[in-house]
Amino acid sequence: MTSTVFWGSPRQARLEAKETLPAKLDLILDRLHLRDRVKGETVAIKMHTGNNIGYSTVHPVFVRKIVQAVKEGGGKPFVTDVNWDVAGAEERGYSIETLGCPVYPAAGLDEKYYYTHTHPFKNIREWKIAGLIQDATFLVNLAHVKGHPSCSAGAAFKNLALGCMIGETRRAMHDTGHYDRYWFPEKCPDAATRERIVESCPHGAIVEDKEHPGEMHLHIEPCNQCGRCLQVAPPGSLKIDSVNFSAFQEACAISTSLTLSTFSPGKAIHISLATHMTPVCDCFGFTSMPILPDAGIFGSDDIVAIEQAVLDMTARTPLIEENVPTSLEVHTRTGHPLAWLHGPLKDPYLITQYGEQLDLGSRQYELVDVLPVEKIERAPIGYISAHG
Repeated sequence: MTSTVFWGSPRQARLEAKETLPAKLDLILDRLHLRDRVKGETVAIKMHTGNNIGYSTVHPVFVRKIVQAVKEGGGKPFVTDVNWDVAGAEERGYSIETLGCPVYPAAGLDEKYYYTHTHPFKNIREWKIAGLIQDATFLVNLAHVKGHPSCSAGAAFKNLALGCMIGETRRAMHDTGHYDRYWFPEKCPDAATRERIVESCPHGAIVEDKEHPGEMHLHIEPCNQCGRCLQVAPPGSLKIDSVNFSAFQEACAISTSLTLSTFSPGKAIHISLATHMTPVCDCFGFTSMPILPDAGIFGSDDIVAIEQAVLDMTARTPLIEENVPTSLEVHTRTGHPLAWLHGPLKDPYLITQYGEQLDLGSRQYELVDVLPVEKIERAPIGYISAHG
């Protein structure tokens, strides 16, 4: 089955407001019939408000457009994110005055308001969904597209997968990468060799376990699978295996599935803004230079289709390598450009495969441009007249 993904290009023909991305968001909301679907609904607008001095999250102009549409349709909107990001969100422009609706911590101020769902997966048995998410009757999943050190790319799936769970579950999801063994101490009893393994990694990804002497701990996030450690480790003592990297993606798909299961069919839409895409998640609390060209804004009822479309569109352009922080490296140029940085075993397309397996949607999609850029050679530039 083919799903529809609406798209607004970041390009424009004329220097007019109606051709800009916020105006194209309006067109996408119209095509998704948002106003017709939210009457009497309590609408959770789940977004990443970022923290500290980050400024590349979704601009308040886009958020307010969605809030206005929900209100015009008779819905009751609120913006929500994890508690530690909501605390101080006004410093980044997210307040009731700028957005037109309140901003709430999804699981309460102390993350004690949640619902428990049972779904065994590796080290996780219980998943704790934020109370305000499950209490809402309609969901707007508003994601900012960017890189991510755990899975190369973060967009619609990750916005729900981590942002709708409490901290205890988020930590457990990150720990899934350690469930399958990758270190075999009996094959490397020599402390000096273990020290050389640690020194071989320029990213500090592998260290000796502080609590278990003789054990090694692989930090999944900074590991780009370059293989330097394998050149030092005795044969069979260390594995850099896809199962340790794909586990987080599968956990994200399960988490997203559980979250969406709390909404009735047709009671969720997904919006992804692919602008100022940085190498790591907005939760790092700062903004670096963009490492991919802007790809526009996407909207769909199908989370799998929109994620697939975003990945396909951002895969068309090469990484802006001169903008990559010097602490990162490109050691492969195969696969998606974001995997060039974070490693080939962090294939961002895995999330759409897992999502499709969980019946969350289809990877087959039709991309519909809501305002195609006209091919005109010249256009007048309309300056704003001065008022005396």
